[in-house]
Parts: sequence; structure tokens; C-alpha cells
Amino acid sequence: MKRRVNAAPVKTKLRKGDTVRVIAGDEKGRQGKVLQVDRSTGRALVEGVNLVKRHLRKSPEYPRGTIAEKEAPIALSNLARVAKGETPKRERPTA
Repeated sequence: MKRRVNAAPVKTKLRKGDTVRVIAGDEKGRQGKVLQVDRSTGRALVEGVNLVKRHLRKSPEYPRGTIAEKEAPIALSNLARVAKGETPKRERPTA
């Protein structure tokens, strides 16, 4: 993850292993476990959320090349921690 220049680390209560829900963006409503938190950029990796496709070139491991899916960082401001045992609340319609 890229580092912000001349910026103080972002304060957050999220930690590796926490279960979080995405509260904004394309992935809104999805849940996952935090894999990594980067306070310098204000982003986190969440298991199964914000997946991107990465094209891998030919190698001994992948003789024909492949397209792999992996998690991309998501902004901490778009995440909310889910309490243990809490079930996701139904999203209220906007219109």
C-alpha cells in the first residue's frame, strides 16, 4: 500500500482479526474479517471485500498465465466494526 507523504497516521479502533461491515461504496453491506490495517494510508484489507482481478504472466507455476482475484485496500472511513454475535441489520430503502 502506498504511503501518504507528510501525514500523521490515522487513528482507528479497527484491528487485524475484527469483523467489519462496509457502510459505503460499491461493496456496501458486505462483511469480512480484517486482514491488515495500514494507518499511514488510512486503508485496510478485508477478506472477500473489494476484490480485483490481477493478470499474471506465464511462469513455471502458471504455464499459460492466469487471472487471479485478490483483495484491494478499502478506506477505513467506509468500514464499521460488527459486535460479536450481531447479525447484519436490514438496509433501509433510500427512495
